[in-house]
Amino acid sequence: MSERPTETDVIVIGGGIAGAGCAFALSAERRVVLLERETQHGYHATGRSAASFTENYGTTVIRKLAIASRGFLENPPAGFTEVPLIAPCGMITIARADQRERLEEEFERGRRLVASLRRLTPAQAVAACGVLRPDYVDGAFLEPDSRELDVNALHTGFLRAAKARGADLRTGHEIAGLRREGDRWLAETPRGLFCAPVVVNAAGAWGDVVARMAGVAPIGLEPRRRTAFNIAAPAGIDMSGWPLINDVDEDFYFKRDAGQIFVSPADATPSEPCDAWAEDLDIAIGVERLQEATTIEVTRILHSWAGLRTFAPDGSPAVGFDPDAPGFFWLAGQGGYGIKTAVALSEASAGLILRDRLPESLERLGLDRADLAPARFRTGAQTTMETV
Repeated sequence: MSERPTETDVIVIGGGIAGAGCAFALSAERRVVLLERETQHGYHATGRSAASFTENYGTTVIRKLAIASRGFLENPPAGFTEVPLIAPCGMITIARADQRERLEEEFERGRRLVASLRRLTPAQAVAACGVLRPDYVDGAFLEPDSRELDVNALHTGFLRAAKARGADLRTGHEIAGLRREGDRWLAETPRGLFCAPVVVNAAGAWGDVVARMAGVAPIGLEPRRRTAFNIAAPAGIDMSGWPLINDVDEDFYFKRDAGQIFVSPADATPSEPCDAWAEDLDIAIGVERLQEATTIEVTRILHSWAGLRTFAPDGSPAVGFDPDAPGFFWLAGQGGYGIKTAVALSEASAGLILRDRLPESLERLGLDRADLAPARFRTGAQTTMETV
């Protein structure tokens, strides 16, 4: 006798921030099974995030999704978390003399959505972060409402609340097969079968792999490696009020991090889906750029890591049902912005799956379902990566 599958309303593939948030949003009204291949949820990109919330970073769609997520992050539902999800930490974007034109472009672009941006003199930027070299910084602007984000608290809150609502959260359930049978999807794992009329592809860097397994055309997702490392704080330096410092051309960024300094060369090296590791060359590039811009002398790397940021062809997420595969829902291509946009993307997914429309809160920001629809990547559609 063949094994009887576990029946549910929605199967969510992937237990990172996207899958966890989607399970949370859907489980208020539907039976949900979440299947994660690893032995813990959020092992890959989610667990390796820079943990920053900014409304002035990413494509226009990404920025609107971040703005829409802010209210929840500032005032989560009662019982969702025992600690604040965000904490004060502004962001200063800096520029050398040869980057001043780019800085002005980014400032004007940013103010279209984030009115609180304000210009800083080089002296003001150096005063805010005393390790910056006065002869390096030629211009800067501040996003005062940027925040530090507690990724673990948000991810754990999604999972805990989803479970409390009845969601079935599974780890160690790698998808071995995925096919449509009648009006349902059948997901095969080494530890059981699951069936549902809707399957959500929240598999991150493996999103196109899961699609191919299901016989669904891929949308051209591109995982890109991002490196980060921690160094010791300079002796005698008070970092308590430091903002995140970001280069206007995204060549590097750094911030305080639990008594140490977090640094990234902001690399974006194309990669196959994998358990990413930091490369020595990328770390060396990050050290060189940091030392050029600051008075910090790096003598030792305390810890280094890398994660995959997965981009759709135009740099904005793919969220919606596949036009050629009934019941196959894409939640992919967050491009490294998946933490700060997780709330809005979860609400968008639930709205499209349950009511066939985006929530009004997103529509009021000027977001249309076509901005997110995976159909924009199908044959004949024109997609261009927006400058980010």
